[in-house]
Amino acid sequence: MKPRQPSLPLIAGRKPVLEALQQGVSIEKIFLLRSATGPDIGVIKKLARDANVPVSQVPVEKLDGMTRVQHQGIVAWGSLLNYVDLQAGISHVVDQGQTPLFLLLDGITDVRNVGAIARSALCCGAQALILPTSHAASLTEEAVKTSAGALHKILLCRTPSVPQALDVLKLNGIQVLGTQMKGSVPVYEADLTIPSAIVMGAEDTGISKDVLKRADQLIRIPMVTAFDSLNVSVAAGMVLYEAAKQRILAS
Repeated sequence: MKPRQPSLPLIAGRKPVLEALQQGVSIEKIFLLRSATGPDIGVIKKLARDANVPVSQVPVEKLDGMTRVQHQGIVAWGSLLNYVDLQAGISHVVDQGQTPLFLLLDGITDVRNVGAIARSALCCGAQALILPTSHAASLTEEAVKTSAGALHKILLCRTPSVPQALDVLKLNGIQVLGTQMKGSVPVYEADLTIPSAIVMGAEDTGISKDVLKRADQLIRIPMVTAFDSLNVSVAAGMVLYEAAKQRILAS
């Protein structure tokens, strides 16, 4: 049985994809034939890089399985959502007179977890999700449904990589809090009233080495028992609730 394709609009062919990028159409992901060449391919790659659109190089069989039209070695998934640059997202929140509370999703690929995290984030006052273009979930109809529409109401900041996101956050004076089962600081002892970015890692591998090295603090959720198997979206909700509580008490 073939895996079901995400419910996203398709854009096939070099000229249609190029025009979509030039017109600022929101694109979730581009699939490019590994052997594709030509000046238009170079332009497409540059525009995709400038817009933080992930590009995946694939064999022709992958493209043929996505569409029956003449794809010319390139197919794009149009996005159901709108993305902004991370710096633009930070500036927007600060200009609104708000204290940044962002979530950086580091290697989370399950669309249902992303949707559930977005829902909790919006309810707890977080303004944005930061989504690296590599090792990340494509935000499909299922993600939007799981979020109960929250993905349409929260800022989605797409960034090329976790290290680049960390650079931008730190340059803007936003503390980076990595979540880890063995983190040295219980979540309730962290100061979440100041500008903060909480990093949630994949359930199997956790946060990346870059976050481990560069986080201002590594925080943990204290557990009553040794059963340490919290779902990442549940863990995110618990940390976010602590942030919301601290901010309400401080206001």
